Amino acid sequence: MKIFYIIGKSASGKDHIFAALKGDAELNLSELILYTTRPMRAGEIDGETYHFVEESRLLELRREGRVIEERTYDTVYGPWTYATVDEDIDLQKGSYIAIGTLESFVKLRDYYGTDRVVPLYIEVEKKQDVPKYKEMCRRFLTDSEDFSEEKILEAGIDRRFDNNGELSDCIADIRKFILSEDAKAAFDKKGSRSGSCTV
Repeated sequence: MKIFYIIGKSASGKDHIFAALKGDAELNLSELILYTTRPMRAGEIDGETYHFVEESRLLELRREGRVIEERTYDTVYGPWTYATVDEDIDLQKGSYIAIGTLESFVKLRDYYGTDRVVPLYIEVEKKQDVPKYKEMCRRFLTDSEDFSEEKILEAGIDRRFDNNGELSDCIADIRKFILSEDAKAAFDKKGSRSGSCTV
């Protein structure tokens, strides 16, 4: 099966799309849950919101070669790390849905293979009813660097899902694509290779 990985610039609707796909009973996608060293907050559930671990446990996972990608943020409470770990991911049992950065997608793809990690790149024009120019400029500059055309092409992303119209239309397009990919994976699993056909 596969990991469907949502990527996109800020304000592209990634979180809404992620929630819709995760909650779709027919797609039956498990959420890829990150590990973090930050403390658990009120209302969060270990193993559902994140896997909350001590730095010593993360170090152990690193030594075992199971940390696929990670990023650390310096906070007023000290460094907090978020990581994708190959510990409870079983692609023999089903497909997963995840959301993250272009860089984290590339690391997952390199770890599991291009046939197992499928990018869902969301493309949208910047639209705000009341523009917050300072924040908008900051995000634009960050996005321009993180999601340059060069980096997108280097990541092997050749399919984009347009979210400039109705969000429901974008979700429907992605849903149709995921179903076609899962059907192709099930067909391949029977021993009949479908080759490099493009959906």
